[in-house]
Amino acid sequence: MPPRDQDEFEQRRRQILDGALEVFAAKGFEKATNKDIATAAGINSPGLIYHYFADKADLFRHVVQHFVPMISLLDHPDDLMQRPAREVLTLFAATVLKATENRQLFAAYKLVVSEAFRRPAIAELVNKIGPQRGTRFLRLYLDQEIASGRMRQMDPGIAVRLFIGPLLAFVIMRELFPQPDAATISAEAMVEQTVEAFLRTMEV
Repeated sequence: MPPRDQDEFEQRRRQILDGALEVFAAKGFEKATNKDIATAAGINSPGLIYHYFADKADLFRHVVQHFVPMISLLDHPDDLMQRPAREVLTLFAATVLKATENRQLFAAYKLVVSEAFRRPAIAELVNKIGPQRGTRFLRLYLDQEIASGRMRQMDPGIAVRLFIGPLLAFVIMRELFPQPDAATISAEAMVEQTVEAFLRTMEV
C-alpha cells in the first residue's frame, strides 16, 4: 500500500487532470488558463498546478497520456513487435477507435487540432503526443513484417497510411461530417474489416 502522502499526491494529480480535460474540452489549449483548470479541479491555488506539471503543455500531454488508451499501448512497443500481425493490427485499430468514446477528450482533441492549423507549436505538440508515435510504431512493425517475408514488398510509410486511412475516414464520417449510414457501422465491424482487407493486400 502506498504511503498516505503518495495517495494524496496521486489524488490531487488526478483532480487536476480531470479539471484540465474539462477545460481543454470547453476552451481548447490556447484559451485554457491555470485559473480555469484550478477551478474545475476544485483546488484553491492555480499555482499549485506547477507542483504536479511543468507547464500547460506538460499538463496537456499528461491529460492525453492518462485518458487515451493508445498512449499506454505504445509504452510497450517491444512486446507488440513480437506478436502476429493480425493481433497487433486489430489491437492498434481498436484502440484508435476507442479513443473517440471519451466524448470530453474527443471534444478537447478537436479544439486543439483546430488550433494547430494556426499555431505550429501546438501542431508539433499534438503530433509528438499521438500521431507521430503511432505512425513510427506501425512503420517499424510493418517494416519488420516486410523484411521477414511475411508481407509483400512495399514502402512501409505507404503501408502505414493504407492501414490508417480507412480508420480516419470512419472517424471523420461518423464524428465530424456524419453520413446517413454512419450509425449502422459498428467500430468492431470497422476494425475487423479494415484489418482483413489490409492483410489480404499485404500478406504473401
